[in-house]
Amino acid sequence: MKHAWAAALALAAIAAPHAAVAQVFGQFNSAATLPVNGHAFGGYLTASQNQVGGLAQLRLSFYPDVDFGFHGGLSRLNRGGAGKDITTLRLGTDVRWQLRRQSAASAVDVSAGAALAVETGDAFKVVTLGPTVVVGRTVGGENGPLAPYAGLALLFVSRDAFGLRDTDLSLPLRLGLEARLAPEVRIVAEMQVFIADRFNDDVGFATGVNLPF
Repeated sequence: MKHAWAAALALAAIAAPHAAVAQVFGQFNSAATLPVNGHAFGGYLTASQNQVGGLAQLRLSFYPDVDFGFHGGLSRLNRGGAGKDITTLRLGTDVRWQLRRQSAASAVDVSAGAALAVETGDAFKVVTLGPTVVVGRTVGGENGPLAPYAGLALLFVSRDAFGLRDTDLSLPLRLGLEARLAPEVRIVAEMQVFIADRFNDDVGFATGVNLPF
């Protein structure tokens, strides 16, 4: 299991310079939701051949097995030629319900939810909405040091960019690993594979940190 995830993350690191980053920003968390009244801040870097940027996340929980995320950041998008770069603003939100919790009765955590995201810039706007599901397992028990996860989304995308309007369905697969260096510090790395998507390249990569507080 550990070798498989290490290979996946190594592949992501190799592929990142040649891929565009997703319009929907990523999973960035394991499948387990925050505890009631829990909070977490996250900061992430995304980089590829055509886009580089930063993203921040605030997650909150007010109900058992439910948490909410709010995301915001900036990116620099290369349109494919000198002097054609634009800066985009990225905003998003999501909600997750934990359906199964890792225990003697279940080998994995399972969460389902929905996400909404907007990315906008000069003559550029992309709105994305759809359901998500993520499955994960903490290695070494509930407080183990490693938490690999896999997420899948079915996203409706409305794009108005550079004078062209179009819609699409995107099916991004997210493969990630959260390394828990301490209870308050968690490093995350994630590969995004677009199984069906006309607006993005095939692979994206993100890395960052989650800080529960």
